[in-house]
Amino acid sequence: MSELVMNENDKQNNDAADGPQPSEMHRRQRGKNIALGLVLFGLVVLFYVVAIVKMGIR
Repeated sequence: MSELVMNENDKQNNDAADGPQPSEMHRRQRGKNIALGLVLFGLVVLFYVVAIVKMGIR
């Protein structure tokens, strides 16, 4: 019967074995956030340049 009972340490160890560590997940998420920020910044610059060019054509 004692083999079936899991304490908190066992649960944490099993969770850690199931997927990447939280620090790894945070590192990946930070990389994705930076990439998305750069893409958004690029779009803002592109729209700004297009608007300036259109105003200059008149």
